Amino acid sequence: MSARSIDLKVIVGLGNPGSKYTETRHNAGFWFIEEVARKYGATFRTEKKFHGEVARVTVEGKDIWLLKPETFMNRSGIAVQSLLSFYRFTAGQLLVAHDEIDLPPGTAKLKTGGGHGGHNGLRDIISQLGTKDFHRLRIGVGHPGSKDQVVDYVLHSASRDDRILIDRDIDDAVAVLPELASGAFEQAMQKLHSK
Repeated sequence: MSARSIDLKVIVGLGNPGSKYTETRHNAGFWFIEEVARKYGATFRTEKKFHGEVARVTVEGKDIWLLKPETFMNRSGIAVQSLLSFYRFTAGQLLVAHDEIDLPPGTAKLKTGGGHGGHNGLRDIISQLGTKDFHRLRIGVGHPGSKDQVVDYVLHSASRDDRILIDRDIDDAVAVLPELASGAFEQAMQKLHSK
């Protein structure tokens, strides 16, 4: 699969459902996908067969499905697999937006493939799809400093200053959607990574 082009059909934002998780760092993927829906005038609706909330946007003349799994993070793959198989989309047509502890707030990166890096949402998606070859939007939320503190850290709210940086990253990532929709993955990467 060439990193230079993408046939984007689905964007999945990872997070945990429920009001107690809304503001936690682990929900950065939800924050991104909600901002995409807001910018492009889409409304989410619950779709039981996809185990989540879905919306559809048109970017650069291309229809793209948005999915917020309602399965909790460690079962995200069920929702992703359901939508992909229903529409006969491939993993290469998928972009997964998720929180990334290995990047500081103020940094968002696109990449294709790779491991799960200990992220339970990615781990389950890789397991359900049987491949690592999908695109990712890694939204930096920072690291607590010790791996023993990671779970507690991602399940708490970001500081006000960090949230401002994360929201800026999300805006920057939404701004490269036209490039992603038109197939220019490499161009989107260069534009986002030079921010």
